[in-house]
Amino acid sequence: MKGRIASTVFAAALIFFAGYAALFIAPDERTMHAIQRIFYFHLPSWIAMFTALSVVFVANVAYLATRKAKWDALGVAGAEAGVVCCTIGLATGPLWARPVWGIWWTWDARLTTTFILWLLYISYLLLRGLLDDTEKKATLSAIFGIFAFLDVPLVYVSNRLWRTQHPQPVILGGNGSGLDPTMSKVLLLCVIAVMGVMIIILLDRYRLERLRHEFEELRQEVETRSIAPASILGKEST
Repeated sequence: MKGRIASTVFAAALIFFAGYAALFIAPDERTMHAIQRIFYFHLPSWIAMFTALSVVFVANVAYLATRKAKWDALGVAGAEAGVVCCTIGLATGPLWARPVWGIWWTWDARLTTTFILWLLYISYLLLRGLLDDTEKKATLSAIFGIFAFLDVPLVYVSNRLWRTQHPQPVILGGNGSGLDPTMSKVLLLCVIAVMGVMIIILLDRYRLERLRHEFEELRQEVETRSIAPASILGKEST
């Protein structure tokens, strides 16, 4: 418990310092000015999302290979963390786009594939709520999660493959790409802070899902034991 509290406090401190650095330490961008500072949490939310959904993919494959409940729990934990990060990215994007592009939204390749990704993992979570059988729920959601992950690399390369409202990548975009050194350091701090929060959410959700699995197993065992004596009494009375 103390370790969890300490990690939560540390992550909160990181978020505070990251926000301060994004607002007051990072230099002003010469064309977009203050609104560009959304970038320092917009991009890290996508990085955290890609990380969480990669965890989901690995967990889904591992569950189908081993049928162990811990992988199913990790899959749903990663999916929920990924949806949260994707929602933050989709929310901060229009706030940045409106002053810069003059529009809140446009159905270009990057935005459309990202919105589809969000819908896919919302559907992944809804699918789990529609099924009662634990093993069937885990198997079907794992298969669907692997299918949903196909959109993840498509989102990443969308503005490289097609002309989109988004510019070419600022980082790892080839010749002419890159950030001011101070901007890079602030961005790195923000990435670490957002990733820290995402990991805490994922681990806490994983622990909760494991407890839910254990509760379901105990409940089924109690029901089995209560049915058995009742059947024996029924035979004796006849």
